[in-house]
Amino acid sequence: MDTKIRVTAVSYLNTKPLLYGLFKSPIATELDLQLDIPSICAEKLRSGEADLGLVPVAIIPELGNAYIVSDFCIGAEGMVKTVCIYAKKPLDQLKRIYLDYHSRTSVELARILIREYWKVDVELLPAKPGFETQIEGDTGALLIGDRTMGLESKYPFVYDLGEAWTKHTGLPFVFAAWVSTRPLDPAFIQRFNAALKTGLDYIPELIYLLPTQPDFDLKTYFTKYISYPLTERKKEALALFLHKMNPNYESSILFPLEKTRLALSGGY
Repeated sequence: MDTKIRVTAVSYLNTKPLLYGLFKSPIATELDLQLDIPSICAEKLRSGEADLGLVPVAIIPELGNAYIVSDFCIGAEGMVKTVCIYAKKPLDQLKRIYLDYHSRTSVELARILIREYWKVDVELLPAKPGFETQIEGDTGALLIGDRTMGLESKYPFVYDLGEAWTKHTGLPFVFAAWVSTRPLDPAFIQRFNAALKTGLDYIPELIYLLPTQPDFDLKTYFTKYISYPLTERKKEALALFLHKMNPNYESSILFPLEKTRLALSGGY
């Protein structure tokens, strides 16, 4: 009988340190790991095709009880570099913005910032494959992930959503977290978390193994723009984002790793 944990994870560059840790760890033999774009990861977790996923946090309200099983996430303490609105005109001169279909979290974040921070009246359009070619005149686009590399030099106006969120709220941001829809064995969670930490410790080694990106410093990206620890301030930011996304949502996020630590330490 196959007892492997079915895992879905984002396939972007920013997840490579976490995935590297899983591949280097003995826990790899316990996982059935599949890599997808964020929206597919979310759908697999929601539909039950996956037991555990590194998924966009916007999916959490649709999962019932959501168990965040790791101390690590895909987050930012300000500028994130790979979640931006690109345009040839200033934001307040745009009439429409295409919203990247790869991740709902970034789409919802863009909606919040456009409404509350930039306060501009612009039509927001769902994007389809190839929408990147439509950034012209008074039409901009939200793009995320590896496809954004090199775009800063192509467009005169770039609006970084991580930076804007921090300026608006004073908080960091969580784009994706390791979430399960059911309780997992505490011993597995500890091994899983340890493997992810190993991957972050090996970032200097990983950089030498990844293809060189033109005009893109991997070390700076992994260590300055992407912030992996799921800190208390990031949890506060996550709760605020989910509330802004849906004021009627009552959080049912659980953190089983914290309970495991309390049990091992004899705390309550």
